[in-house]
Amino acid sequence: MTKPVPADVLSRLKSVLGEAGWSEDPDRLAPKLLEWRDRWRGTTPLLVLPKTTAEVAAVIGICAEAGVAITPQGGNTGLVGGQIPQGEVLLSTERMRAIRDIDVDDEVLVAEAGATLAAVHEAAAGVRRRFPVGLASEGTATVGGVISTNAGGTQVLRYGMVRNLVLGLEAVLPNGEVWNGLKRLRKDNTGYDLKQLLIGAEGTLGVVTAATLKLYPLLASRAVALVGVDAPATAIRLLARAKEETGGGVEAFELMCRLGIDFALKNIPGTRDPLAEAHPWYVLAEFGSGEPGAAEAAMERFLERGLEDGLIRDAVVAQTEAQAKAIWAIRENQSPAQKPEGATWKHDVAVPVSQVATFLEQADATVRQIVPDARITAFGHIGDGNIHYDVLRPDGGSDAEHSARREAGSRRVHDLVASLGGSISAEHGLGAMKTEEARRYKSPVEVAALEAIRAALDPKRIMNPRVLF
Repeated sequence: MTKPVPADVLSRLKSVLGEAGWSEDPDRLAPKLLEWRDRWRGTTPLLVLPKTTAEVAAVIGICAEAGVAITPQGGNTGLVGGQIPQGEVLLSTERMRAIRDIDVDDEVLVAEAGATLAAVHEAAAGVRRRFPVGLASEGTATVGGVISTNAGGTQVLRYGMVRNLVLGLEAVLPNGEVWNGLKRLRKDNTGYDLKQLLIGAEGTLGVVTAATLKLYPLLASRAVALVGVDAPATAIRLLARAKEETGGGVEAFELMCRLGIDFALKNIPGTRDPLAEAHPWYVLAEFGSGEPGAAEAAMERFLERGLEDGLIRDAVVAQTEAQAKAIWAIRENQSPAQKPEGATWKHDVAVPVSQVATFLEQADATVRQIVPDARITAFGHIGDGNIHYDVLRPDGGSDAEHSARREAGSRRVHDLVASLGGSISAEHGLGAMKTEEARRYKSPVEVAALEAIRAALDPKRIMNPRVLF
């Protein structure tokens, strides 16, 4: 339980931030204290809204001196509850939105933590560059948030996780000191890489205030297709072919089951069934190339060969940008489409690509031993082995009963993931949801090392104290 924040500390925080830099207004706080799926609700004695790195440092310095806990928050799009305070001071980066610099020669963009991914994409496009992190929540998700959670997204297959796309960071450490590591070097082999400790640390080792991000040239050609297939094993065979056909130019390779399509058709206005007939599974494939026409040609060859060999049952290729967006909307609306359907066990897991089909088959069998009539929908980034495996309550069933089975059911799913050499959190992080459970799957040696790192940088454990080891 977080201890109450002394009145004098609250007064000092208000003083250093000025009237625009804090709020106690319940209406202002309400959306920041609720996780979008309604699973976590929080409380805070004060919302602080620093505008500059110096103000972040002042806030953390005051809290460090008093031993007061802080929960950092970006766009509040996290899915494991790490951004929802339970009595801690809530530090929002929403006022730190500046794009500080763009350099085409270095191919970098320097953005403050509160800048949204959409703002980064727009700024990069202005100089004919792109930042290849694609999330359904990009209009709300922030630079600081995606870095602190080491977000993934749909383009990990080609570009890697966020940690692969960050060259430098500026951050305020748990003692209130500012570390300026906003380098833009591809090579810097001078000891421990502090930025990599902060990436994925979920705000436990400091607050990221700005970042130097890698940019890439715009694609000269792009092809998007939706493909109907019989099984996940078929999709994996097609993935290998896609890589060969493009010479590594696969931008995304996404898997969806039919039930997820049905939910989108039912619950997302404007969604249209993508193919003439229903199929058990669907692959959304996107190819990209720096050569005009090359992506489209590669897609045509890929689809022709798959149809001839009986791996592809049907396919549609986007002929316009609007059609490409419509195809992608089906994938991006998989989670929102579930929300009206009732209680769900959510799993963000990763297994080796070679084990995806095995995982899906065995997970279904495991879940049906617990809830025979559960509605199971799986979707995700098959190109990197990340599956969002979601178990919805039976149609017409009780939300309360299904939620009561969540812990036991998820434990069985996660045990299966671990047995296949996988991870119980592929891209969402541990947060409040999985921190304690993760100890079950990490060795004592690893946990001890992680605890030692945290104790060295945050000995008072004031930074997001409910999260990580």
